[in-house]
Amino acid sequence: MKQKNWQEIKNMSSAELNAKLNEFEDKYYKLKFRNSTVPVKNPLEIRELRKNIARVKTLLAQAEKGK
Repeated sequence: MKQKNWQEIKNMSSAELNAKLNEFEDKYYKLKFRNSTVPVKNPLEIRELRKNIARVKTLLAQAEKGK
């Protein structure tokens, strides 16, 4: 993830993070399903989506712990 995008995500509210998480998970599952039938052109996309999901979940856990 580019540094600029990461800074934007870090400054999001919990509701926005949940929406972003749903978006990333939806993309991830669609990409995994498509990859199982026909290999995708860029398999690194799958890895990057997994990392983005983990980053957002970490931010949500930190926000929850901070309350």
